[in-house]
Amino acid sequence: MNSPHILVLGGRPICRAADAPLGWHLAELQSAAGRLGVELSFADYESFHARIELGGSRSCVVEETRDVARRRQLHLDEVDGIFTRTMPAGSMEQILFRLAVLHDEYDRRAQCDRARSIVNPPASLELAIDKYATLTRVARMDIPTPATAVAQSRSDAMRLFGELGGDVVVKPIFGGEGRGVMRIQDAELAWTAFSTLGQLGAIFYVQQFVAPGGCDVRLLIIGPYVHAIRRTCPLGFRTNMRAGGRAELVEMRSEWEHLARRVCSEFKLTLAAIDLLETSNGNEYRLVEINAIPGWKGAQGVVPVNLAEQIISVLKDSAL
Repeated sequence: MNSPHILVLGGRPICRAADAPLGWHLAELQSAAGRLGVELSFADYESFHARIELGGSRSCVVEETRDVARRRQLHLDEVDGIFTRTMPAGSMEQILFRLAVLHDEYDRRAQCDRARSIVNPPASLELAIDKYATLTRVARMDIPTPATAVAQSRSDAMRLFGELGGDVVVKPIFGGEGRGVMRIQDAELAWTAFSTLGQLGAIFYVQQFVAPGGCDVRLLIIGPYVHAIRRTCPLGFRTNMRAGGRAELVEMRSEWEHLARRVCSEFKLTLAAIDLLETSNGNEYRLVEINAIPGWKGAQGVVPVNLAEQIISVLKDSAL
């Protein structure tokens, strides 16, 4: 049997010179793929170009980097599997085109009963990246979340600030890694922050602060594997590595694993990270976010197994 050929889309460093390194995550995947007998290719979303012929046939081509220095064109239907990583920022047209390409490829594979070969599928990415859409779906599943309100005007945002107790976390409705996240406890600061966000045309996503802050549990799901990592930060309420968070592996609770399976089934996610805020009593948790394109560098520092190998083994199984 030939080695499965898997295309990794996105996730490369911002600097994309011909001799630029892949970056930690993609280098880990490349190394693991070599050990597990998987052919891995890399391409950027920006290199998508597509054609629709008169007879209805269609094709999409990406510019693929084989060995970083040498490039070639690769049709999406030539690869056995596709692993979707971070899509870079772009105009609305650019983002919608890239997603349309992925949706079309997913539908084409679904007709052949091969939809599972795209990890994660585009609809799952769209749902998980939208914090409001994520929490509405989670709330319908009766999973506890922090009290959250969303508004489109500064005056409504100020009213929500008061209704949520005057101690809130404001964050972009799209985004990750803690970028743009603020804890606001002062009405004057809230007015200034909401004024700035209004000038940027942003949605006001306001979430009640969950005490004590600076502590959460990340459930990292890689196909059949689930890892529980407690993250703490003595310097503030954010726990990710960029904010100075520290990680430790903790014993998996049966309710956490059950929750992870439910969420991934509902969102059709094969790889995901689910963040649970720990409350003051230490026994209750609030699901705050679902990441469909999780990193695992911090987790790898405390998990004894090679996570990149787990990812490649799951991708390999999905592609066969």
